[in-house]
Amino acid sequence: MNDASALADPADPQRRLDIRAAARHLVRHPLVLAEKEPEMLMLIRRNEQTLDRMFTQRFGYRLQVTADTARLYKTSVVAHRRPLLTATSQPRPFSQREYTLLALTLAAIAAGPSVISLRDLIHEVRSAAADADIALTEEAADRRALVTALKWMIQHGVAREVHEHVERYAADESSDAVLSVRPDRVALLPLPALARSETAEQVLDRSDQRLSSRAWMRSVLLEEPVLLRTDLADSEWSELRQRLGEEAAVFDDMFGLRLESRAEGIMVIDPEHDLTDSRFPRGGTLGHAALLLIDRLVHLCERHLEAPTDSTATNDRTPDEAGRVRFSLVEVVDAMASLADEYRSYWAKDAAENPDRLAGGAIELLCDHRLVKADGDEVWLLPPAWRYSVQVQYQQESLL
Repeated sequence: MNDASALADPADPQRRLDIRAAARHLVRHPLVLAEKEPEMLMLIRRNEQTLDRMFTQRFGYRLQVTADTARLYKTSVVAHRRPLLTATSQPRPFSQREYTLLALTLAAIAAGPSVISLRDLIHEVRSAAADADIALTEEAADRRALVTALKWMIQHGVAREVHEHVERYAADESSDAVLSVRPDRVALLPLPALARSETAEQVLDRSDQRLSSRAWMRSVLLEEPVLLRTDLADSEWSELRQRLGEEAAVFDDMFGLRLESRAEGIMVIDPEHDLTDSRFPRGGTLGHAALLLIDRLVHLCERHLEAPTDSTATNDRTPDEAGRVRFSLVEVVDAMASLADEYRSYWAKDAAENPDRLAGGAIELLCDHRLVKADGDEVWLLPPAWRYSVQVQYQQESLL
């Protein structure tokens, strides 16, 4: 019996759906808390052995379940451009300083106590910082970074406000609060590679298990928007293409996902559109602008390929061996400025009036989805971008 069917044990259709729902949720939310998602945690606990076996054998992941917490350790690959997001109404990626304060705070409470005042916690954080030769100040920037870290911990069930709110500390260094902390949950957060590492490079190396080729490639497919041909050695690409049917069965069985394969790479498609923390295409000015920018750049390439060859042209749009097309950053900003003029009445006023900033945001979004690659003053259009080329026309009379 092959891997695609060996773990698809439950004959009960409802249980199969339950296992798939739990697996999808764990991939999207690798820390599940009883106080926030009691029904999902019950579902995970009920199918713990099957889920752990599936994730371990197929992806090299490990599932740990306690009385009120489930934690999926993604131990075989390090996903790129997937930062922690702040616990705010409009989440944004953590800054480097906020990451530092989060790590110091978690280290300060790892051994307890279970209840601590904010002032005592700050003292412990400063001690941990001194041990790590990190300078902390009482400046507002450091206070805000600490509050960001604490709010993330509160959102993820590692701490709870018992008296007063930590937010006040950002504006008032004399304010205090009382927190209940969960050292047992702190212990669940780090990847196992952290315990065996002394440098950041060692953590990354030991968290990326490329030697386990099959599990590693599956993990990349699951965690990244697309796996490009150029990401793999020739032998890895050949192996993956040979067993593509088996891989498709695995992704469908566990998550209800389908694989889309082309000469330039493989993409995992989610028909339900929710197995991600960053959707594309998306609504809003930024999402609309990014989609139209892709369309504009693709059509510039197509017009170049259809036109007679001009040996004097400096803006060659011929794809390279990896299927990439190079644009200068200036060309991309100019394309966005042209789009802003065309769609000004449909976009947020501030964005339309600042096409350079809008272009920067669009490039960031497209990089997150591996549709372009930014490299200094160059922007490379990647092969998956052609999939999103669209024709959008607005008729003014239809909006009146």
